Amino acid sequence: MKRNPIKKVLILVSILAIPGFLFFYLLPQFAKNRYKSLPVFGEKVVASTFHSVKGKKIPDTIYHQIPAFSLINQNGDSVNWSSLKDKIVVLNLFFTDAMSKDVIKYISQLSAGYEKKPLVRFLSISVNPEDKNKLKDFSNQYNAKPGKWDLLAGDTISTYPFIRKGLLLDVINDDSRDQSNFIFGNKILLIDVQHRIRGMYEIDNPEARSRLEDEIKVLIAEYLRNIKDGR
Repeated sequence: MKRNPIKKVLILVSILAIPGFLFFYLLPQFAKNRYKSLPVFGEKVVASTFHSVKGKKIPDTIYHQIPAFSLINQNGDSVNWSSLKDKIVVLNLFFTDAMSKDVIKYISQLSAGYEKKPLVRFLSISVNPEDKNKLKDFSNQYNAKPGKWDLLAGDTISTYPFIRKGLLLDVINDDSRDQSNFIFGNKILLIDVQHRIRGMYEIDNPEARSRLEDEIKVLIAEYLRNIKDGR
């Protein structure tokens, strides 16, 4: 029996209509609307507890979680996990006197696209403690709205261990010269509602930026699916 050529054309058109990022993350069980899960970065520990999959006991895994923190934003308000409850976070490091402002301009553009999407928040943490008094003016230059895009600063005693151990990024204050020079991990992090790092993206890499933009959407889909499934 001959196949209907019109039906074949419709199937082909449907496949081509699927956005590239969504097609990549969809698993073969399309009917179940399942996605390929993003990885979790950091140390993993096998727990003593189990869960069942098709009758088989599978050991649970304890993933790296970013610890509690509290930093002051451009409005003088404290930002912490309580104020970020059930939020997906896009995070980067910066300092106001950096020669290049490309990263800040990119985050400004990216956050503007999520202005009316409260599920996603943006955090930029300064590696220079002296920026605490500069955040307000700096944020006005890039239209950084508190509660959507928070610029944060704090003392190095608290921020540097948090950056190194919590965010898994390097940071060094080279004060061997007359003016401090800050060296830090040049990456953007994607963080889920459980405070786990689900993506690391090289700031200067256009392909990495594109992947970040796609994977924000994937993480949103994962969160909404978990809510629907009661997880």
